Amino acid sequence: MLRADNWPIAAAMLPFEPAHPTGDVEAWVGRWRADLAEVGDAGFGDVDLTDSWVRPGDLDGTAIDLLRDCLADAGLRAASLSTIRRSVIDEHLGAEHLAYAHRTLDAAAALDIGVVSVGLHRALTPAQREALWFWTVEGHRDRTDEETWTLAVSRLQELGRHAQDVGVLLSLEMYEHTLLGTARSAVRLVEDIGLDVVGLNPDIGNLIRLHEAVEDWREIAEATLPYANFWHVKNYIRDVDSAAGFVSTAPTSLELGIIDYRAAVKTALRSGFQGVICVEHYGGDGLSVSATNRDYLRGRVLPRRGYALGTSRVRQRSRERRNP
Repeated sequence: MLRADNWPIAAAMLPFEPAHPTGDVEAWVGRWRADLAEVGDAGFGDVDLTDSWVRPGDLDGTAIDLLRDCLADAGLRAASLSTIRRSVIDEHLGAEHLAYAHRTLDAAAALDIGVVSVGLHRALTPAQREALWFWTVEGHRDRTDEETWTLAVSRLQELGRHAQDVGVLLSLEMYEHTLLGTARSAVRLVEDIGLDVVGLNPDIGNLIRLHEAVEDWREIAEATLPYANFWHVKNYIRDVDSAAGFVSTAPTSLELGIIDYRAAVKTALRSGFQGVICVEHYGGDGLSVSATNRDYLRGRVLPRRGYALGTSRVRQRSRERRNP
């Protein structure tokens, strides 16, 4: 039975600068060890190998072995792997991103990682990269025509079948202005894909941070958490003055933001969620805020004893696989 003390809570590698080898991989091992040691020193036992840091799907077998050794030296388990900004329906790079996602699933299996998160969000535009917070600047919006939808279902089904073959869960990250950008669309996409190993990563923070009208976070949670098999969690302060047409958001800890994670976790448990939770944060000392978020979840939110588990809409991997 998962409880507060043994629930897998992974640190995202988002706060770290890219460390993907640009030459001899041996020259990068010291950097990997140093970064992962920081994660271990922050009190984490689990880590999300966010591919903004290192791209396991682009490592050869020798490099995968070296990465595994670095994880072991830091006392860390790679509990999940998140790929970002490589949409498989990109008009120009979709086929390339699909091939990368296949390689990533193989790398995850080689590293004994139980879940891979993919999304449909695109690379940041130059204007987004220059902004203090990239979500305050308009980025790409997915087309919603039937041809685009069919392509997304087909390519994600292909990845789902591969994930099933190698014993990995595939999780689809909710993200603004994509086909995974609303609760209704995200649920429909998972249902149309129709594979037990494919579920949602209901990253509600990606949606409520927008400087525009957004769905109520409670409604998003109620609709999507029954389909969740992985969960990026982060929070934002959100201030709205409807009369003046003013919206402002900024990152904050899980405890202080607009999403009530005590209530959201209750919804998740009632929905049967038993997946890895990945703590994320943008800005400042992201690793320390992530550690604060982990302690908040373990100390005051997740159940400390047995609880009645609801029925999930997606089939979870065995508990033994996630928590050996």
